Amino acid sequence: MNNTLFPYKWYLQNGYPERNIKRHNLKVFGTFICGGGSSMGYKLAGYQHLGGVELDASIAEVYKKNHNPKYIFVEDIRAFNKRNDLPDELYHLDILDGSPPCSTFSMCGQREKAWGKQKHFKEGQVLQRLDDLVFVYIDTIKKLKPKVAILENVKGIILGNAMAYAKEILKSLNIIGYDVQVFLLNAASMGIPQKRERVFFICRRKDMELPKLNLKFNAPPVLFNQIIDRRDEVVTLTEYQKMLWDKRCKTDKSFGDIIDRTEHRLSMFSNPIIHSDDVAPTLTSGAGVNALYDLPRSLNKKELCEIGSYPVDYDFGNVKPEYLIGMSVPPAMIANIAYQIAMQCFNI
Repeated sequence: MNNTLFPYKWYLQNGYPERNIKRHNLKVFGTFICGGGSSMGYKLAGYQHLGGVELDASIAEVYKKNHNPKYIFVEDIRAFNKRNDLPDELYHLDILDGSPPCSTFSMCGQREKAWGKQKHFKEGQVLQRLDDLVFVYIDTIKKLKPKVAILENVKGIILGNAMAYAKEILKSLNIIGYDVQVFLLNAASMGIPQKRERVFFICRRKDMELPKLNLKFNAPPVLFNQIIDRRDEVVTLTEYQKMLWDKRCKTDKSFGDIIDRTEHRLSMFSNPIIHSDDVAPTLTSGAGVNALYDLPRSLNKKELCEIGSYPVDYDFGNVKPEYLIGMSVPPAMIANIAYQIAMQCFNI
């Protein structure tokens, strides 16, 4: 069983790596870097993070403000793949990291209807096929040839009809010279106060003959009552949401459950209700308003950061914390995985 060494509550001002973690020279570069959840995780685990690729200019500015990267490419990953002017050290990476946008594989909604169709991942961005981005990222792996590549995605990519995509992913990675292990991991098992299941395709370059990984985490759960800010009593729910909240009971997991129980009709109002005696549910960038069971308000910034293991002093600029954190792999989650890779694959 792997030890969990990285706390969910921490501060950027304390620097990297996490206390008692050895700094080493393993180099990482990221794609789809967003706010830098993964970037922070690698740095907490002692890696040298070189920067990454991000399509959204406003989010890239937030990334630069918080991380001061050596390299950042504010462009579509397809444009990055066509570059012939990349720094030489990007062709000598220990790890390439990528979390291609994955809403078409989410378990929420009628996901299959979105496969093969173009959409705006975020308002103002270009139309693109999100189910293709995994394979575009595989092209990036082929171009840079890192010793290890990590491809993170939602649980739904290995379930149901999406298994055909997963098999194509494995086939494509094998063709370009990588052995792949697939892990379904839960942030809650790493001492993070969030039930966030994610799939990690961990790819080892065949000619490096790196050993297989053993990734098993079993940290005790961190319940929401361990992080709730009871001093914050400001009501943030709308009048209608407050009316629903007043009718809540312990079995309700969402506003939709309240409507179904009290009005006897199905509702798509899936905004979660967060119970103090349970681990918080997965934070998503598009979940809308959440509500605490104990208080008539949504999560505040402190609670959002701790649930997402983001540093409490992170500067979100003009971007909503719930959006950026919901889009990110929790830093402590990546830190735990990256620490095991350093030990097991690179003998650090």
